[in-house]
Amino acid sequence: MSEKIILKGITWNHSRGLVPMVATGQRFTELNPSVEVTWEKRSLQQFADFSIEELAKKFDLLVIDHPWAGFASKTKSILPLDEYLPAEYIQDQQVNTVGQSCESYSYDGHQWALAIDAATPVAASRPDLFEKYGMELPRSFEDLLDLADEGLVAFAGIPIDVLMNFYTFCCSLGEDPCQSEETVVSRETGIKALQLFRQLAQKIDPENFNRNPIQVYEAMTRMDSIAYCPFAYGYSNYSRRGYARRLLHFHDMISLDGKTNLRSTLGGTGLAISSSCRNIQAAVDYAFYVASPECQKTVFADNGGQPGHLSAWTDEELNRQTHNYFSNTLPSLQRAFLRPRYHGSMYFQDHAGDVVRDYLMKGGNEKDVLSRMNQIYLESRNLQMA
Repeated sequence: MSEKIILKGITWNHSRGLVPMVATGQRFTELNPSVEVTWEKRSLQQFADFSIEELAKKFDLLVIDHPWAGFASKTKSILPLDEYLPAEYIQDQQVNTVGQSCESYSYDGHQWALAIDAATPVAASRPDLFEKYGMELPRSFEDLLDLADEGLVAFAGIPIDVLMNFYTFCCSLGEDPCQSEETVVSRETGIKALQLFRQLAQKIDPENFNRNPIQVYEAMTRMDSIAYCPFAYGYSNYSRRGYARRLLHFHDMISLDGKTNLRSTLGGTGLAISSSCRNIQAAVDYAFYVASPECQKTVFADNGGQPGHLSAWTDEELNRQTHNYFSNTLPSLQRAFLRPRYHGSMYFQDHAGDVVRDYLMKGGNEKDVLSRMNQIYLESRNLQMA
């Protein structure tokens, strides 16, 4: 009897990150008894920060964040999946991408991961509290500020999230950040974005500056003091019956100009295969299975996953189970901004958020904030050349 193949995977520590991978691994083993897929988890912060080069030395399968694509291309720590998967399969992934999710893992002409999970900041509400207080969902920034004045608004305020939401304000003001190699954004747009963001930040509980999106949603569902979150990476789990103490509904975001809604910063996760993997074909077969439209709509989504395949987002049954989470937020995903992925971009992402967060909490001169961000940005660009 041949020895069983064991594939070890690493993902992130949330029901959305772990449970669907365990479920798909179990089902894949049932369909392929000679292969066993096991999964370990790491914190959300480690997921964003810890080098995939180090993880690839220990694991066969990695669930990764797309800003690592440029790093992956330079270090070759994970495999270019376009060289292992059929061309028609990759084409299906491209055609059925949710926003730019598939493209986000494509860099230097190769596909470094499959977009098994799609997310962007969206709005969330407690429908029971809105009904209790006779309120309507905010539509404009002025509406949002009025609601914040009532103490009912929260957003994720840790450094990485405030940086992503700074991007959102810039994009929504008409200028995508990080398009130049010298500056993050023009002074005019940057100052306006910072001022708008601080205007809102001054009206929220300072405790939110210690919360990531998961912690915001936990606070919204465990307590009855937060009715609305204007932007945080969406989690369909909280729109499913029985997952939390109270149900959340998710929506598209407010508008700054009365014409178009906020344009948020794309997130999501991708499934990659380590270059150190000794059983590449088994790993490729598993990746093929997980990212397939049928698995994405069923086993993956049924176990708390937030699919990356478009067919799942338009699936009637999946929307019924999630109070239309997917259909309600799909427009946000489709227009989301694809953040930088160059080698060195993770350095900027790891440090620039602290600068924005300090400003939101303490105030200061917007020109000085932008100057410091530009300094970090140039340092990150220099890493690309190293």
